[in-house]
Amino acid sequence: MSVKISFFAGFLLANIAVAQEKFEPYTQNLEGTPLSFTMQPVPGGEFDMGSEKGNPDEQPVHRVKVDPFWMGTYEVTWDLYEPFVYKDFEVSRSGGSIPSDVDAVTRPTKPYLDMTFGMGKEGQPALAMTQYNAIQFCKWLYARTGVFYRLPTEAEWEYACRAGTTTEYHFGEDPSALDEYAWYRSNSGGKTQRVGQKKPNAWGLYDMHGNVAEWTYDQYIADFYSQFSEETADNPVAVPDKLYPHSIRGGSFEDDAAGLRSAARLPSDPSWKQLDPQIPKSNWWFPEAPFIGIRLVRPLNPPSEAEIKAYYDKAPIQDY
Repeated sequence: MSVKISFFAGFLLANIAVAQEKFEPYTQNLEGTPLSFTMQPVPGGEFDMGSEKGNPDEQPVHRVKVDPFWMGTYEVTWDLYEPFVYKDFEVSRSGGSIPSDVDAVTRPTKPYLDMTFGMGKEGQPALAMTQYNAIQFCKWLYARTGVFYRLPTEAEWEYACRAGTTTEYHFGEDPSALDEYAWYRSNSGGKTQRVGQKKPNAWGLYDMHGNVAEWTYDQYIADFYSQFSEETADNPVAVPDKLYPHSIRGGSFEDDAAGLRSAARLPSDPSWKQLDPQIPKSNWWFPEAPFIGIRLVRPLNPPSEAEIKAYYDKAPIQDY
């Protein structure tokens, strides 16, 4: 297992100058298309990660330092994700042609199921993709925009969700208030809902609790926090080198209140591929996981071109 304490070594050395843009909310347009999405600034800082009230894998509570980044205001929706999945759809959304570097990005195999599971597309969170699929989507965005987007680390995700709070949820301790902030088992009707209908957290991020759970970049290691019990972890990440399990955060429309807590962790599971008839199993889809989606991160200080390539171009690990 490879474990880095600093995410993407050399960030600060290679990128001493702060990004030219003001560190404020912005809209990312995809040139040549009507597509866009919005990003919220998440200031760097320190926080206590984990929960003494939660499961053993959330302990010990430990101090973590996180560098500043932008995070998607909303979970990625099918409106943005579908042109990546279907090249012909992207061509139609791009006035009949797409740039060659965009065309060169590897895309998912066409799913044999309705990957919306009947829950709809417009304004609805994209779902049921593998972590590899999610990272290739980020690569497609990079080809489209020239901006490095990636998955959050577990530490970044929890820091952003908490938005300065130390309570079990970003709005407090009382789960009875969840209806104001989240779609979950008691109010979702057993399906996803359009993003952004509930109240955001203090940093302007919607649906951090519920709707769809969200991929992080980390390998899921149940006792990962134990190494930081007596130190401040500096941008920690468990760099993935195995196919299973990876860490998922936020809880979904299927989960009860406890699964939506800011510190709650979920490991990915090969059983989510049971309906997949391909041999070997698809690198792209989880046919039995219609509860997993994506939220984008953009670091304030971007990595080097070599680091970006290394992040996007890892060969997929054969599934089983």
